[in-house]
Amino acid sequence: MVHITDKQLTLEEFLALPDGDVTYELVNGVAIPKVSPKFFHSTVQRNLLFLLDSWCEDKGRVVPEWAITLKRHGKDWVPVPDLTYISFDRLPAEWVEDEACPVAPELAIEIISPGQTFGEMVEKAINYLEAGVQRVWVIDTQAKNLTVFYPDAPPQTYTGEMLLADSLFPGLQLTAQAILPSQK
Repeated sequence: MVHITDKQLTLEEFLALPDGDVTYELVNGVAIPKVSPKFFHSTVQRNLLFLLDSWCEDKGRVVPEWAITLKRHGKDWVPVPDLTYISFDRLPAEWVEDEACPVAPELAIEIISPGQTFGEMVEKAINYLEAGVQRVWVIDTQAKNLTVFYPDAPPQTYTGEMLLADSLFPGLQLTAQAILPSQK
């Protein structure tokens, strides 16, 4: 059995790690623990899951905390977005395996946790886009906004009642206010 240390892991070793209480991402061959989510983070994740799940019913699947096998700077990279949307065009409905997502999804959503910075998430968003993910949403519960990253356009930040509509997700419309918890 492989123990999680600073030792370099192959993709196969990383994917064979046993499930546990901590979720890990593979970055530069090292298993890095994800930050444990807090209330605001979990609330946004739940709100988005409900909204996206009802929208994508016959289009694809939305999954929380699902590892994706990608390449980053030519090396194996296994991020675990807070939510992932992948269409049945990219991964057919018949695909039912208990493994990491084998292809780049249309959407990766990251919610900034305490101890993480927007700058770190920008770098991660760029890495996702370079790996073939078509959209990345970064949600900042403290700033109360959602920033959408595109492969071919500058990022756009949505606040309050600004309507997020995207041709990649026909019929989906949401606002930052609809997904963010009320903070008094």
